[in-house]
Amino acid sequence: MKVSWKGVFPAATTQFRADQSLDLEATVAHADTLIGAGVDGLVMLGTLGESTTMEAQEKRDVLKATLKTAAGRVPVLAGVAEFSTAAACRLAEDAQKIGADGLMVLPGMVYKSDLRETLQHFKTVARASDLPVMVYNNPVSYGVDIPPEGFTELADQDTIVAIKESSDDPRRITDIINACGDRYIMFCGVDDLAMEAAMLGVSGWVAGLVNAFPYETMQLWRLVSQGRWDEARDLYRWFTPALHLDCHVKLVQYIKLAQAMAGLGTETVRSPRMTLEGEERQRVADIVQRALDSRPEKAA
Repeated sequence: MKVSWKGVFPAATTQFRADQSLDLEATVAHADTLIGAGVDGLVMLGTLGESTTMEAQEKRDVLKATLKTAAGRVPVLAGVAEFSTAAACRLAEDAQKIGADGLMVLPGMVYKSDLRETLQHFKTVARASDLPVMVYNNPVSYGVDIPPEGFTELADQDTIVAIKESSDDPRRITDIINACGDRYIMFCGVDDLAMEAAMLGVSGWVAGLVNAFPYETMQLWRLVSQGRWDEARDLYRWFTPALHLDCHVKLVQYIKLAQAMAGLGTETVRSPRMTLEGEERQRVADIVQRALDSRPEKAA
């Protein structure tokens, strides 16, 4: 289906059994829950989807099963986070054959490419399929940055249509728009900057804590989309302590713990990640529990 490129696109988690084997049934059941909450799209196999810990066939299986579950209700994007440009191109090609609606492409993993190398990676992957591409720019997590002027050099790639801006600097949104005009559709990629990004004119939000709080995430986006800033601010202040969990090197473990506490999945992660324990687990659990205990009523 055609991607509308607006609204909330969860970076959905991948569910694993206690032995770390892929739990495909639980993964698509969670995707169905998110769709039922009213999300506008799904991003599978992103950072929260633990893509880099998965085998190629597992990735294909997740995409096939999610597309079957979504059944055209929302677009499904495939995260492309590979160690080489060639592997990223193969996954892009596979995603198109499977029927994915778009791609969210990351830089090459592990190696910290310079700007020339980074731009060439994105151009090459974009040419590997006909699918529309969202560029995931997250220099904080991956050490590879596309500055605003860098996006002017990608503008001739027709399939690159959107940017998930996760530089942790909301000024970047305005700088990219000033540099590139309306060439790209802008998405917020940092949970605890969602309201600020909305005020700056982004079209959507690739969200993390939505995995644990889908209705509240959707309500916040509805309020900011309607310009109901006072109501949005009250909800955002309630939500922000939990949203901070998206901005940590252990965001996968933190969000999966929140998801488990909300009854929407398990906290099992794949090695080398390990489930939280001790003081750290208690600290995160306390934040989540306070949010659960004081959560506002679900809005229609």
